[in-house]
Parts: sequence; C-alpha cells; structure tokens
Amino acid sequence: MQSIRCCSTQNDAVHLNLTMTNPSSSSSLSMELDESTETRIQRLITEHPVIIFTRSSCCMCHVMKNLLSTIGVNPTVIHLDDHEIAALPPPSSTIHDDRTLLRTTPAPAAFIGGTCIGGLESLVALHVTGHLVPKLVQVGALWV
Repeated sequence: MQSIRCCSTQNDAVHLNLTMTNPSSSSSLSMELDESTETRIQRLITEHPVIIFTRSSCCMCHVMKNLLSTIGVNPTVIHLDDHEIAALPPPSSTIHDDRTLLRTTPAPAAFIGGTCIGGLESLVALHVTGHLVPKLVQVGALWV
C-alpha cells in the first residue's frame, strides 16, 4: 500500500510523492521498489487503454489531453524525467532518405491499446482522418 506524503497542483496536473507502507501489496498504480523503468512503463502501457507519457513542462500533453477529453476519453497521464523518457518504446521504425532505420520517441507519447501512436501530430492526424474514435472504441476506452 502507498500513502500520500505531500500534494501540490500545477497547471491541471497533480504531483504526489508516494511512500511505501506495505511493500507486499500491489495495485495497478503501485510501484515495485525493484522494478526497472522499462518494466514499469511497459506495465502501465498494458494496464491502461489510453495513456500519455510526458515531461512535466510539456504543453503539448495538455492539448492531447483536451482533444481526448473532448471526444469523451480521460487518458492516464504519467510525467517522466528526461532519463525515463528514453525508456519509452518507440512508435515505429521509419525509413529515411539514407535508407537507415531511425527510431525516435516523442514526448509526449500517446499509447492506445498498448500501441504507441506517437505524439501530438500523430494523434491529431488520427482524429482528422477519422481513425481515432474507432481505435478508442476498439480498445474499450470509448463507448458509442
């Protein structure tokens, strides 16, 4: 079990410092003390149908959250440190002019149904093309 140590709000985000009171219990938002960053991120991705990983100073996350909220979805938003951002799985491999594969992880990075769709530009593109709502319905994040 975890207990809240201190709480502060800043720009629609709540920051909580959690302390372990009973390390033997576990819940979907709990953190195992021996869990690596990659393992924790992967666990969160699989446990939440729509999740956004971002830096605390990123304004694009706010836009992504508002777009999804307008549609009727309340995504889980996780703020990561710079060294944790590097642990995010990349959206996909893309081929560039020199025919090399470049894998980049945007921040913010949105995951729908366990798949990284990318950043704000990718989310807006899905919405404009009409593919976002069916994808959200498919993963159970939205009922129509």
